[in-house]
Amino acid sequence: MNFKNEPAAIAGFLEDTSNLKNGWTPGVFFPETPEEVASLLREACADGRRYTIAGNGTGTTGARIPFGDYVIAMQKLDRIGEVEPTIDGRALLRVQGGALLQDVQAKAAAAGWFYPPDPTEKTCFIGSTISNNSTGSRSLKYGPTRNHVQALQIALPQGDLLEITRGQHLADAAGNFTLDLPLAGRVTFRLPDYTMPKTSKHNAGYWSKPGMDLVDLFIGSEGTLGVIVEATLLLRPAPERVIACLAWFRSEEELLGFVGEARAGSGGVSPRALELFDRRALEFLRQSYPDIAKEMAGAVYFEEETTVEREEACLEAWLELMEQCGSPVEKSWAALDSEGLQKLRDFRHQLPVLVNEWLSRQSESKVSTDMALPDERFAELFRLYRDACDREGFTYIIFGHIGNAHLHLNILPHNHEEFVRAKTLYRQLVSKVLAMGGTLSAEHGIGKLKSEYLVQMYGRKGIREMVRVKKAFDPYLVLNVGNMIPAEYYESET
Repeated sequence: MNFKNEPAAIAGFLEDTSNLKNGWTPGVFFPETPEEVASLLREACADGRRYTIAGNGTGTTGARIPFGDYVIAMQKLDRIGEVEPTIDGRALLRVQGGALLQDVQAKAAAAGWFYPPDPTEKTCFIGSTISNNSTGSRSLKYGPTRNHVQALQIALPQGDLLEITRGQHLADAAGNFTLDLPLAGRVTFRLPDYTMPKTSKHNAGYWSKPGMDLVDLFIGSEGTLGVIVEATLLLRPAPERVIACLAWFRSEEELLGFVGEARAGSGGVSPRALELFDRRALEFLRQSYPDIAKEMAGAVYFEEETTVEREEACLEAWLELMEQCGSPVEKSWAALDSEGLQKLRDFRHQLPVLVNEWLSRQSESKVSTDMALPDERFAELFRLYRDACDREGFTYIIFGHIGNAHLHLNILPHNHEEFVRAKTLYRQLVSKVLAMGGTLSAEHGIGKLKSEYLVQMYGRKGIREMVRVKKAFDPYLVLNVGNMIPAEYYESET
């Protein structure tokens, strides 16, 4: 196992896409096996070390940035096994935590299978996507990562390697789990006692549900309960055909009406993705796509899986729905093959690139949201963001997963005064979304940047519930301290 502490070697582990500054570490370990990860944790107390787990730097919340802790880098645990079909028409794929999502998806596709989770950044580690219960555009149909994880191998904070398979450990009627571990001994704990939001996408705090599976506690726990070193993923048969289209709208109300009808399956449509681009997002994209008509108030990108036999009827159903909702069908951009589909996906992914280019010419960072409301309130979330930013006079864009009532608002300050006002507005929006039954984070997690807002979501009692579960697995606080749970809550519970 390599260890590096030279400034040039560790510099890359002090950053991600969050713009969080001033991280530092005494050094970085590069384990090559699950057993080496477990051995680092097993000796942590004796060595006087705490550890931060490093994904591949694609996160937005500062979770992998250490502030005095040693780093465990996961990139050498990148093995991908062979696809194994099961008797229920699905397949299993065993992977290590440092395998790249794009490589996992390619391995599945080469064997004729399909791994549905599709976060935008394909170079993230698969272990990180599980730790963050990652989603993406296809979560409208397939749900989050937790729906596609059959088993986990986890290096626990006291050095045990725990293998758990879905269905093996369920909470009892009182919400309790009991594990007998070789090193930690008997671990008994009760599920966190708080109410979860009724949103279809949620990644803020530990999962808690009566009778839940222990696997689901680790999914979305942001590495605070253990290190995901291996996972068995559930694959589905690859769809025969996928049609995709970018539908334009001259008014926001027509656009929102279309989303509502598409979500309801009007006309027989069945989208696996519904993505929104508001007027301002289109203005950014027009830099790379000058043929975007200037009179458009927004666009919706959608995908549906179909078969060779149904492909024509499927497309006709969508075109009819678009026309009914006021979309100028003749201007739409449609894709019926893999090349066209990739071009439309490139269009969707070009937006953050252009925003980052704009920001590079400014002196301030963007202020962005990752919140969601219950699905049926998608239009309310859009209007909440739009009206608030218009009132403040900000430069901003709204885009994202409107089918799941999960929209990303990016406020783009021109100067520090605007940045301060944008942060004030962000706090106001958090309060309003939580009051409406929403979640603080739908996909990016909490990390270090948003832990103060997690207190607002669950209250002090809820955070203490998380601390209780954390200490059941990590009584000496050696793993990812500072992520998700504000550090001062550990002190108040000792």
